[in-house]
Amino acid sequence: MIDRIAYTAMTGAKHTMGQLANTSHNMSNVHTPGFREIVTAFRAVPLEGEQADSRAFVVDSSPTAMFNPGPIETTDNPLDFAISGDGFFAVRRADGSEVYTRNGRFFRDENGILKIGRDISVMGEGGQITIPVNAEVEVSRNGLVWVRENGEQRMNQIAQIKLVNPNIRDLTRADDGFFELPATQPPAPLDASVRVTQGMYETSNVSAANAMVQMINQTRMFELNMRVIQTAEQNARQANILLTMSNF
Repeated sequence: MIDRIAYTAMTGAKHTMGQLANTSHNMSNVHTPGFREIVTAFRAVPLEGEQADSRAFVVDSSPTAMFNPGPIETTDNPLDFAISGDGFFAVRRADGSEVYTRNGRFFRDENGILKIGRDISVMGEGGQITIPVNAEVEVSRNGLVWVRENGEQRMNQIAQIKLVNPNIRDLTRADDGFFELPATQPPAPLDASVRVTQGMYETSNVSAANAMVQMINQTRMFELNMRVIQTAEQNARQANILLTMSNF
């Protein structure tokens, strides 16, 4: 019985550490544009077997992310964009795979390609988007990219930013922080209802204050489980002493 108590408390302590790691990850991304808070939760897994009906293992899980919008920062930078309401920007990794993000802090590389990272290009409806050097850029609410260059009076449409709105239940967070659809599903199509605003970007939706409270609670939970283990050890020692005395 004592071994069972110690083992159950050990699983609680182990998974509390996992939750604490996720909360720490959230804290470290408080200022990451477009970051979505990792959600973790405990769930009880009942033990099966004789005289184990009242016991349960503790397991942590990360079922999803918090997709509520984060605060908006106004920059007046023509290459900063924020999505209004639901939706994502479609971007392409170096390996060609399409993934999704709310990070709208774009830049042009030396070749004029619109990117959000060294090897991460912003997807247009027909592929990557190339903006002429020194061109004036305007993006309409539906993601159409217009440029004016060489003193022209008229702006010309050159691309359409791929704005998508996949079912968030189908999205999983990849190791690089982007969201992706299962390999069995085709890429999300362009969604004409998604709206974007130029000259601002969305920040992380992590609340530093809430994350700090979670860290404190998780630390206390870890300490509580460790105390249970210590108590089980003390009980085992006392039981051994009583058994030893009974042999005399």
